[in-house]
Amino acid sequence: MTTSNPGYASTRQGASPAVLVLEDGRTFRGRAYGAVGETFGEAVFNTGMTGYQETLTDPSYHRQVVVMTAPHIGNTGVNDEDAESRRIWVAGYVVRDPARVPSNWRSRRSLGDELVAQGVVGISGIDTRALTRHLRERGAMRVGIFSGEALADEATLLARVQGAPQMKGANLSAQVATTEAYVVPAIGTKRFTVAAIDLGIKGMTPHRLAERGIEVHVLPATATVEDVYAVNPDGVFLSNGPGDPATADLTVVKAVLERRTPLFGICFGNQLLGRSLGFGTYKLKYGHRGINQPVQDRATGKVEITAHNHGFAVDAPLDKVSKTPYGRAEVSHVCLNDNVVEGLKLLDQPAFSVQYHPEAAAGPHDAAYLFDRFVSLMEGQRA
Repeated sequence: MTTSNPGYASTRQGASPAVLVLEDGRTFRGRAYGAVGETFGEAVFNTGMTGYQETLTDPSYHRQVVVMTAPHIGNTGVNDEDAESRRIWVAGYVVRDPARVPSNWRSRRSLGDELVAQGVVGISGIDTRALTRHLRERGAMRVGIFSGEALADEATLLARVQGAPQMKGANLSAQVATTEAYVVPAIGTKRFTVAAIDLGIKGMTPHRLAERGIEVHVLPATATVEDVYAVNPDGVFLSNGPGDPATADLTVVKAVLERRTPLFGICFGNQLLGRSLGFGTYKLKYGHRGINQPVQDRATGKVEITAHNHGFAVDAPLDKVSKTPYGRAEVSHVCLNDNVVEGLKLLDQPAFSVQYHPEAAAGPHDAAYLFDRFVSLMEGQRA
């Protein structure tokens, strides 16, 4: 939830005062960065040192205030090629030291200009390391950023933050997804047709599929089983997206599993597959957000460095093969930092998912092979 006005300064010098207030009462004072006004959301931190434009435009960050742990942000400005969706989705943006002048041959405008143009309220000049340590210790929590006429006494601001909605129980996919179906044509010779359910999809995802000769029909989050099978798909893809997976409808996912159509899910899609198989989901203390998370493929032992953006995870046993309504399932990938489930695989039919982002435009690209694995499933089904 954001309100703003056009006044801003893109550097710390001369910008209006701003304050960040966490729901537990801790405050950080700095300078406005981006639009001036107020915003509320869930405070989370991102450890990536690059790819900020991808982060800002990732629909999975809807209703979240993102703290960047890298100290210097905005160096390469903003271009017209790297956006992952039609707009910036973060509810607010927190940086320590914004670049005064962007420098890159593709840059079209500064990050500060882009934030104000899209009404994104932010704050700069605060100790983001201290804020990140606080969130690691206390967990992700509600937050507000206030500047300009929105400034008031801390007790008033704290009460407003504590009255903001929480992420747990939030059903957000339909708010960020396309409202009309569209088609991303195959690059080169068309080999397959895939129905991709947009739960907050990033633009690079259908592109990665198209590179492999797949015609991608991107469908709204509200798509029915009939909508999915109207495109005569060889496979179904479940995208990333924001919100609490416990609120999502599983009708389409279960129908795909019942028909044994090849299925591939990422991030939110992984959580929906997990719930459809009978596993629970839970909220992580502070989540995984960044492009440096080590994940192990348990089948090969290979360790991948991967891109993440999730605050919820699947609660599935790591030490056994589970019986589900759709056959046997196992945990295929695990995070080496904390043993969080990072992938699921059905053993008796063509369906699998991962919790991370194999399409990561800003990198790393260790997990790109998963799109080839999806192609292999569709090839096997056709044969």
